[in-house]
Amino acid sequence: PGSCPALCECSEPAKTVKCVNRNLTAVPPDLPSYVRNLFITGNRLARLPAGAFPAQRLPDLSALNLSGNHLRAVEAGALAALPALRQLDLSGNPLVSLSPQAFGEGGSPLEELALRGALRDQGVLLSLAAMLQSGALRNLSRLELADNGLLLLPAGTFTALLALRQLDLGNSSLVGLRNVSFQALGQLQSLNLSDSSLGVLRNGTLAQFRGLPALRRVGLGRNAWVCDCTIEDLVAWLKESDQVEGKEALTCAYPDKTLGKALLKINGSDLNCSVPVDLPSQLQTSYVFLGIVLALIGAIFLLVLYLNRKGIKKWMHNIRDACRDHMEGYHYRYEINADPRLTNLSSNSDV
Repeated sequence: PGSCPALCECSEPAKTVKCVNRNLTAVPPDLPSYVRNLFITGNRLARLPAGAFPAQRLPDLSALNLSGNHLRAVEAGALAALPALRQLDLSGNPLVSLSPQAFGEGGSPLEELALRGALRDQGVLLSLAAMLQSGALRNLSRLELADNGLLLLPAGTFTALLALRQLDLGNSSLVGLRNVSFQALGQLQSLNLSDSSLGVLRNGTLAQFRGLPALRRVGLGRNAWVCDCTIEDLVAWLKESDQVEGKEALTCAYPDKTLGKALLKINGSDLNCSVPVDLPSQLQTSYVFLGIVLALIGAIFLLVLYLNRKGIKKWMHNIRDACRDHMEGYHYRYEINADPRLTNLSSNSDV
């Protein structure tokens, strides 16, 4: 139990084992049971299968660093036999498969999870969202998802993380937060949204920020803010809130006339908001109104037909009789023209 695996460095007083840059292709099976801090980084593990860590052999392991191992798959049950695990770092791995049951059926006591640069595959992002929503990591207090090039987050990703205090979404490609709900994060203290592609924060998102009692730090720097009429809510919130770090440095990226101008100095005259810009909402409202008007006209038309049903019936009968007389006249003329005797008689009628 006190031995050290080959290619690893062990320190029993520090309760630490390091297996760094050793080209390992699997987790060493003979890890000492005293280990609390385990570093297996810079290797070539490729996959983390079920039971990768011997059951009941590592009862005190609380910090596990598996960053930069070329990991592509974390299978179901791979991290299930670690009852004391509190910190896990999977950063810098090109994951293409992450099982929602990686921590087993009963969940995990994990408190800190780092996935920096590990969620480049959309399928992995969806699997992570399913894992978080299932409550398997309900004890998470810190979640790092930075450097992943995320465009949009799956709806409801964070709804089960009631203990979350720090959320890092920085250095991504996030273009909006419309489908992201922060309402359940009552313990959230720090939110990093810097170095992304955010153009605007809608009033619904800002209302969620206002409703988070513990939120003290929001990072919004180095985003491509679009300073048109949709930015008004964000500007108003920045002026009234002390949650945003370095808000004085936030500047407009578009359009050209406001390029580089501080958001805190934007006013109505800069935006020219005399005409509403929310055209999709206006069009939707117009379509609904048009539908109601057409339905009303149709109902009135049917009512008029019903009230005048007798007159309409009589009118239809008159038309039918007129058509019948007309057709009989045509038939009579046809018979005369078809009979040569009647034709000769009609041609000599003057005699």
